[in-house]
Amino acid sequence: MTGTVLWTPPADVLETSRMGQFMTWLREKRGVVVADYAELWQWSVTDLEGFWRAVWDYFDVISHTPPTATLSDATMPGARWFRGSSLNYAEHVLRMPGLGDDDAVVLAYSQTRDQVTLTASELREQVRRVAAGLRRRGVGPGDRVAAYAPNIPETYVLMLATASLGAVFSSCAPEFGSRSVIDRWSQIEPSVLVAVDGYQYGDKRIDRTAEVAAIHAALPSVEHLIMIGYLDPDAGNWAELDGDDPLTFAALPFEHPLYVLYSSGTTGLPKPIVHGHGGILLEHLKMLALHHDLGPGDRFFWFTTTGWMMWNFLASGPAVGAAIVLFDGNPGWPDLSATWQLAADAGITYFGTSAPFLMACRKAGVIPPATEIRAVGSTGAPLPPEGFRWVYEVLGDRPQLQSLSGGTDVCTGFVGGTPLLPVVEGVISCRALGARVEAYDAYGKPVLGELGELVITAPMPSMPVGFWNDPDGRRYFEAYFDVYPGVWRHGDWITIAEDGSCVITGRSDATLNRGGVRLGTAEFYSVVEAVPGVADSVVVHLDAEGQDELLLFVVLARDAELTDELRGRIRGDLRAALSPRHVPDEIHQVRAVPRTLSAKKLEVPVKRILTGTPADRAAAKGALANPESLTAFEELAASRQ
Repeated sequence: MTGTVLWTPPADVLETSRMGQFMTWLREKRGVVVADYAELWQWSVTDLEGFWRAVWDYFDVISHTPPTATLSDATMPGARWFRGSSLNYAEHVLRMPGLGDDDAVVLAYSQTRDQVTLTASELREQVRRVAAGLRRRGVGPGDRVAAYAPNIPETYVLMLATASLGAVFSSCAPEFGSRSVIDRWSQIEPSVLVAVDGYQYGDKRIDRTAEVAAIHAALPSVEHLIMIGYLDPDAGNWAELDGDDPLTFAALPFEHPLYVLYSSGTTGLPKPIVHGHGGILLEHLKMLALHHDLGPGDRFFWFTTTGWMMWNFLASGPAVGAAIVLFDGNPGWPDLSATWQLAADAGITYFGTSAPFLMACRKAGVIPPATEIRAVGSTGAPLPPEGFRWVYEVLGDRPQLQSLSGGTDVCTGFVGGTPLLPVVEGVISCRALGARVEAYDAYGKPVLGELGELVITAPMPSMPVGFWNDPDGRRYFEAYFDVYPGVWRHGDWITIAEDGSCVITGRSDATLNRGGVRLGTAEFYSVVEAVPGVADSVVVHLDAEGQDELLLFVVLARDAELTDELRGRIRGDLRAALSPRHVPDEIHQVRAVPRTLSAKKLEVPVKRILTGTPADRAAAKGALANPESLTAFEELAASRQ
């Protein structure tokens, strides 16, 4: 795509990057000759067996029994990968290639307690002891272990210990309300519940003992409750989750459940998405090493809670030899520069965050301190061009900015960056290796250079094993495959250029479509939030039963007022930048835009509320970062009746 180039790969990138070294290995060991990223991607999605077996061999995957086939059935849903193999995800994470026993591998920062650092040997030892403690409590393959705990070493150790046994892990961040947690875990019936007593968020101490009691009472399957004394270090019985058994790794089928993640749960029960040991391992090895260029010497950070798939993505860092940096707390306390200071203090080399955070820093005029950052990752929402420019204005021209998009459904990004391609403002550089991403038009045909439905037309190993308690696969099929048979429909709008770069413009179920002109919401917000005085916004198109109203809701900066002059400026900018059809009929001020706990705007629940659906049915409030924000939309809906 055309646009301003903000970063260019160094001349020696093929020799110095892990992706370039992989290309050399392919030529020497496989006879696969590719000249550039475009050719590498094309090969990876046309020879699926050759590519994924190359990933398997290149990263020396430990298989206790060898696979009899790489891809025995490519039908979606139901593709079968590496049939006959047996492996264990935790074994590969704890292998930590390139790291010595005394090298730091987990650096944990918190607003609740002092910093904690674990070396490679200390991490293995803690996993060994916790795995033994779980085994002593009867936990084995297929049992479920649930963590109501933040992004701290105990949660990480628990996940790896659970995986080592072949048990199934699931986590919810402690800011989740009890109802949302119960909705998730009542579906999987855990036998062990590990929880914190509370946490500190900025300068606020938040007790969660009542929520833990409510969750425990609502889950009769729980046989063992383990408390981590996080607010009160003298409380809890985490130390009792201990034992002397040696560290071993259950040899598991490729598709054996590793953990259960959940859809946002903004409406109805969250979908319990089951990910397998083998698929997650291969996908994360590929993405972290080849696309993010992570390895020994790196310190990998992503701001995330344990309720977002980016925590699971971060957790795989040691499998490619990178140390990981954990953070629990308010990233904006005492101000937005705090997280950038963390990057400097922790020596972070890969700084992962969300697009809303970067845009908030831009609005606030944040100037980060000097850091070791060589790459910035952005996800959670489309990053507009001005967000790209801001990163290079404040960090200089050294870091590579990687805007990526994917989802909980695949626990990765299927479009993102690569060390081999330049960074162009506002543009996602490429489709990821092994991800055959296409744009479908209204007739289900692939298009280039046009807005279309984001689809995946070939299987990926990290596509879910299935949904929990979905024996006939009906819920899984309806979630992804009921629109285009045999093709995964993700629910985003995407435009793919001839060169493979792309732009995602929002959810397809929240598209603005007036007078036949389709527009993704990301483009709309880019215009509105560039208007001085506008801090945030959400737009909905009411188009049912003859309606055709475009309603815009804005959050204003401090001391700004929604005057007729400001309304006129917003309408004028939208008319000039987009089209007359996308000028809102009404503009209202609200105190906050409803967002999920991973900071995604919730256009669809707002639209449902405005068309008469009660708020408690339009959105699962416990899954929202700010459920009180729905009140303004309920009041407006009542006044419009």
